Amino acid sequence: MPGTASFEATDFDTPIGRCAVTWHGDAVVRFRLPGHDPLTARLPDGTHRVATPETGARAAMLARIRAHLDGDLDDLRWIPLDLAGLPEFHRAVYTVTRAIAPGRTLSYGEVADRIGAPGAAQAVGQALGRNPIPLIIPCHRVLAADHALHGFSAPGGIDTKQRLLAIERTSGFGEPTLF
Repeated sequence: MPGTASFEATDFDTPIGRCAVTWHGDAVVRFRLPGHDPLTARLPDGTHRVATPETGARAAMLARIRAHLDGDLDDLRWIPLDLAGLPEFHRAVYTVTRAIAPGRTLSYGEVADRIGAPGAAQAVGQALGRNPIPLIIPCHRVLAADHALHGFSAPGGIDTKQRLLAIERTSGFGEPTLF
Protein backbone atom coordinates (compact mmCIF):
# COMPACT_ATOMS: atom_id res chain seq x y z
CA MET A 1 0.00 0.00 0.00
CA PRO A 2 1.30 3.45 -0.74
CA GLY A 3 2.79 5.04 2.37
CA THR A 4 1.36 8.52 1.78
CA ALA A 5 -2.22 7.44 1.14
CA SER A 6 -5.09 7.90 3.55
CA PHE A 7 -7.00 4.75 4.42
CA GLU A 8 -10.31 4.20 6.19
CA ALA A 9 -11.36 1.01 7.93
CA THR A 10 -14.43 -0.41 9.57
CA ASP A 11 -15.59 -3.71 10.93
CA PHE A 12 -19.04 -5.15 10.38
CA ASP A 13 -21.17 -8.16 11.25
CA THR A 14 -21.72 -11.01 8.77
CA PRO A 15 -23.37 -14.42 9.03
CA ILE A 16 -19.96 -15.97 9.77
CA GLY A 17 -18.80 -13.36 12.30
CA ARG A 18 -17.24 -9.91 12.42
CA CYS A 19 -15.23 -8.98 9.31
CA ALA A 20 -13.22 -5.84 8.60
CA VAL A 21 -12.43 -3.87 5.49
CA THR A 22 -9.91 -1.13 4.71
CA TRP A 23 -10.51 1.26 1.83
CA HIS A 24 -8.50 3.75 -0.18
CA GLY A 25 -11.30 5.84 -1.66
CA ASP A 26 -13.93 3.28 -2.62
CA ALA A 27 -11.31 0.62 -3.49
CA VAL A 28 -10.69 -2.18 -1.01
CA VAL A 29 -7.05 -2.59 0.06
CA ARG A 30 -7.54 -5.10 2.86
CA PHE A 31 -10.28 -7.48 4.00
CA ARG A 32 -10.20 -9.50 7.19
CA LEU A 33 -12.26 -12.58 7.93
CA PRO A 34 -13.54 -13.24 11.47
CA GLY A 35 -10.98 -14.19 14.08
CA HIS A 36 -8.36 -11.50 13.48
CA ASP A 37 -7.24 -9.12 16.14
CA PRO A 38 -9.53 -6.17 16.78
CA LEU A 39 -9.74 -3.69 13.92
CA THR A 40 -7.51 -1.19 15.70
CA ALA A 41 -4.60 -3.64 15.76
CA ARG A 42 -2.01 -3.49 12.98
CA LEU A 43 -3.67 -1.03 10.61
CA PRO A 44 -1.47 0.67 8.02
CA ASP A 45 -0.12 4.10 8.88
CA GLY A 46 -2.59 6.80 7.96
CA THR A 47 -5.65 4.59 8.54
CA HIS A 48 -8.67 6.10 10.23
CA ARG A 49 -11.45 4.03 11.74
CA VAL A 50 -14.85 5.03 10.38
CA ALA A 51 -18.41 4.08 11.19
CA THR A 52 -19.93 1.29 9.15
CA PRO A 53 -21.40 3.06 6.10
CA GLU A 54 -25.18 3.00 5.75
CA THR A 55 -25.44 4.44 2.23
CA GLY A 56 -23.37 4.68 -0.93
CA ALA A 57 -20.92 2.39 -2.69
CA ARG A 58 -19.25 1.16 0.48
CA ALA A 59 -22.58 0.23 2.07
CA ALA A 60 -23.51 -1.67 -1.10
CA MET A 61 -20.23 -3.61 -0.91
CA LEU A 62 -20.82 -4.61 2.68
CA ALA A 63 -24.44 -5.59 1.98
CA ARG A 64 -23.39 -7.89 -0.89
CA ILE A 65 -20.58 -9.43 1.19
CA ARG A 66 -23.09 -10.17 3.97
CA ALA A 67 -25.56 -11.64 1.46
CA HIS A 68 -22.83 -13.75 -0.14
CA LEU A 69 -21.82 -15.15 3.25
CA ASP A 70 -25.50 -15.92 3.86
CA GLY A 71 -25.68 -18.01 0.67
CA ASP A 72 -26.98 -15.42 -1.82
CA LEU A 73 -23.87 -15.84 -3.95
CA ASP A 74 -22.15 -12.98 -5.73
CA ASP A 75 -18.79 -13.22 -7.49
CA LEU A 76 -17.86 -9.85 -5.89
CA ARG A 77 -15.74 -9.04 -8.97
CA TRP A 78 -17.45 -5.68 -9.27
CA ILE A 79 -15.88 -4.46 -6.03
CA PRO A 80 -12.93 -2.18 -6.89
CA LEU A 81 -9.57 -3.16 -5.44
CA ASP A 82 -6.38 -1.21 -4.86
CA LEU A 83 -3.44 -3.59 -5.35
CA ALA A 84 -0.83 -0.85 -5.65
CA GLY A 85 2.51 -1.81 -4.22
CA LEU A 86 1.98 -5.55 -4.52
CA PRO A 87 4.44 -7.63 -6.56
CA GLU A 88 3.48 -8.21 -10.19
CA PHE A 89 3.44 -12.00 -9.68
CA HIS A 90 0.96 -11.65 -6.80
CA ARG A 91 -1.28 -9.35 -8.84
CA ALA A 92 -1.31 -11.92 -11.68
CA VAL A 93 -2.22 -14.70 -9.23
CA TYR A 94 -4.97 -12.55 -7.72
CA THR A 95 -6.40 -11.70 -11.16
CA VAL A 96 -6.75 -15.39 -12.07
CA THR A 97 -8.06 -16.27 -8.63
CA ARG A 98 -10.64 -13.50 -8.72
CA ALA A 99 -12.04 -14.95 -11.96
CA ILE A 100 -12.96 -18.25 -10.25
CA ALA A 101 -16.74 -18.27 -9.85
CA PRO A 102 -18.43 -19.28 -6.60
CA GLY A 103 -18.90 -23.05 -6.53
CA ARG A 104 -15.83 -23.62 -8.72
CA THR A 105 -12.20 -24.28 -7.89
CA LEU A 106 -8.79 -24.38 -9.51
CA SER A 107 -5.63 -26.08 -8.33
CA TYR A 108 -2.49 -24.15 -7.47
CA GLY A 109 -0.92 -25.65 -10.60
CA GLU A 110 -3.81 -24.53 -12.79
CA VAL A 111 -3.45 -20.97 -11.48
CA ALA A 112 0.30 -21.14 -12.22
CA ASP A 113 -0.42 -22.36 -15.76
CA ARG A 114 -2.96 -19.57 -16.36
CA ILE A 115 -0.48 -16.87 -15.41
CA GLY A 116 2.12 -18.39 -17.71
CA ALA A 117 4.28 -19.83 -14.93
CA PRO A 118 3.95 -23.61 -15.22
CA GLY A 119 5.59 -25.37 -12.31
CA ALA A 120 5.09 -22.40 -9.98
CA ALA A 121 2.32 -23.97 -7.87
CA GLN A 122 4.26 -23.44 -4.66
CA ALA A 123 4.86 -19.76 -5.48
CA VAL A 124 1.13 -19.41 -6.21
CA GLY A 125 0.40 -20.85 -2.77
CA GLN A 126 2.79 -18.39 -1.17
CA ALA A 127 1.16 -15.46 -2.99
CA LEU A 128 -2.29 -16.63 -1.91
CA GLY A 129 -1.02 -16.99 1.66
CA ARG A 130 -0.26 -13.26 1.55
CA ASN A 131 -3.59 -12.30 -0.03
CA PRO A 132 -4.63 -9.04 1.66
CA ILE A 133 -8.23 -9.30 0.42
CA PRO A 134 -9.53 -12.85 1.05
CA LEU A 135 -13.11 -13.61 0.01
CA ILE A 136 -13.11 -10.76 -2.56
CA ILE A 137 -9.97 -12.33 -4.01
CA PRO A 138 -11.29 -15.84 -3.32
CA CYS A 139 -8.12 -17.71 -2.41
CA HIS A 140 -10.31 -20.31 -0.66
CA ARG A 141 -11.30 -21.52 -4.17
CA VAL A 142 -7.75 -22.70 -4.90
CA LEU A 143 -7.08 -26.29 -3.85
CA ALA A 144 -4.29 -28.80 -3.98
CA ALA A 145 -4.05 -30.95 -7.12
CA ASP A 146 -5.72 -33.83 -5.24
CA HIS A 147 -8.66 -31.53 -4.25
CA ALA A 148 -7.60 -31.74 -0.62
CA LEU A 149 -7.79 -28.77 1.68
CA HIS A 150 -4.21 -27.88 2.56
CA GLY A 151 -3.34 -24.75 4.50
CA PHE A 152 -5.31 -21.55 4.64
CA SER A 153 -3.75 -18.48 6.19
CA ALA A 154 -6.98 -16.86 7.40
CA PRO A 155 -8.05 -17.35 11.01
CA GLY A 156 -9.60 -20.76 11.48
CA GLY A 157 -7.33 -22.22 8.79
CA ILE A 158 -8.76 -25.13 6.83
CA ASP A 159 -12.03 -25.02 8.80
CA THR A 160 -12.66 -21.48 7.51
CA LYS A 161 -11.75 -22.52 3.95
CA GLN A 162 -14.14 -25.47 4.18
CA ARG A 163 -16.90 -23.26 5.58
CA LEU A 164 -16.54 -20.73 2.74
CA LEU A 165 -16.60 -23.49 0.12
CA ALA A 166 -19.70 -25.00 1.76
CA ILE A 167 -21.48 -21.62 1.74
CA GLU A 168 -20.70 -21.43 -1.99
CA ARG A 169 -22.09 -24.96 -2.51
CA THR A 170 -18.79 -26.14 -3.97
CA SER A 171 -18.73 -29.86 -4.71
CA GLY A 172 -15.72 -32.13 -4.91
CA PHE A 173 -13.40 -30.40 -2.46
CA GLY A 174 -11.69 -32.51 0.14
CA GLU A 175 -12.36 -35.60 -1.93
CA PRO A 176 -9.46 -37.54 -3.46
CA THR A 177 -9.61 -38.12 -7.18
CA LEU A 178 -8.92 -41.40 -9.00
CA PHE A 179 -6.77 -39.83 -11.70
